[in-house]
Amino acid sequence: MDEIEVPQFFICPISLEIMKDPVTLSTGITYDRESIEKWLFSGKNECCPVSKQPIIPDSDLTPNHTLRRLIQAWCTMNASHGIERIPTPKPPINKTQIIKLINDAKSPQSQIKCLRRLRSIAAESETNKRCLESAGAVDFLASLIGNNYNELENDMSFSDHFARASDEALCILNNLQLSETVLKNLMARNQELVESLTKVMQRGTCESRVHAVVLLKSLLEVADPMRIIGLRPELFVELVQVLKDQDQVSKAAFKAALQLLIQLCPWGRNRIKAVEAGAVPVLIELLLETNSSEKRRCVEVAMAVLDTLCGCAEGRAEFLHHSAGLAMVSKKILRVSQTASEKAVRILHSISKFSATSGVLQEMLQLGVVAKLCLVLQVDCGSKTKERAREILKLHARTWKKSPCVPTSLLSSYPA
Repeated sequence: MDEIEVPQFFICPISLEIMKDPVTLSTGITYDRESIEKWLFSGKNECCPVSKQPIIPDSDLTPNHTLRRLIQAWCTMNASHGIERIPTPKPPINKTQIIKLINDAKSPQSQIKCLRRLRSIAAESETNKRCLESAGAVDFLASLIGNNYNELENDMSFSDHFARASDEALCILNNLQLSETVLKNLMARNQELVESLTKVMQRGTCESRVHAVVLLKSLLEVADPMRIIGLRPELFVELVQVLKDQDQVSKAAFKAALQLLIQLCPWGRNRIKAVEAGAVPVLIELLLETNSSEKRRCVEVAMAVLDTLCGCAEGRAEFLHHSAGLAMVSKKILRVSQTASEKAVRILHSISKFSATSGVLQEMLQLGVVAKLCLVLQVDCGSKTKERAREILKLHARTWKKSPCVPTSLLSSYPA
């Protein structure tokens, strides 16, 4: 290929490679379909890469058949140089075909067939994914999840069918990588969707539970605050269960469950719901199992959730009830990251300010928590972290300052 000159207008302006499926935008510029789809859909860009002109929303990528035939003819002429002829691309699906496919999915058997076809269509290209959205496939898939799990409760004779249909629908919805606008509209039109996904997490297969928690994260990121405040306790029970089953679920689902707890707990009584679901001991056990030298982000997120939960009396009581709580949080200070250190000191600040019984104060001494706080004042770990550590030490100076548990080398750091 280096021995012959390739016509410049055969080259895609983005990938700088010969186009296999040339398409023209509304701006008049031609690109290779795969490259421009990545630019527009995966990159979420709204302007033509070359002309920088805005692209008309929902405009089609028009196949440039003339250019494609010229490229194919040129490839054939230069076959002796080792150039292979590009195959004629398969035309993308259109909206009418998808609507017909959905309308024909009436019986239980035809639903499975329809879902498999939709999954295949979505996997072919980004254009197909957007076409599925515009044809109403998103609402169809969401309705299947809710309706099928309701049917599971009423008629167990179809349980296998309903479970498989829901699994397929969930998988497709996640693969579509729905935009924020589509997710908001989906939440608005499907009031029971969160409850349906909670049922999937309760009764679904391992794979469907993974898809459910990942989709829930995307939905609740754009949800109205009133929806978040009104979430049912069952959802928090299932999120905690995902954390317990970390060896059985994917990393994506595990991270999504942690991030959902961070996102949801500050609202209303959600942190109490999370505490009652057993989140605190599970998070402490997670810190016990996780090395400080690995999974840094996982530790940071777990500490952030614990910090939020210790903001309520119920959370602090559960934290202190766990024999390893104080020790594990103190151990993460100065050993993981500045963020983890900050969260750890925040947790200790909540405990020492609102739950500092004489027993707790003595335990903090014996476990080396006080010595660790003195060390924080000697090193560079962020001004806010130092400020909180200093406040904790001042708050209980009468109990701690003269204790033999604090090393002499650190006593000089103890605030006056």
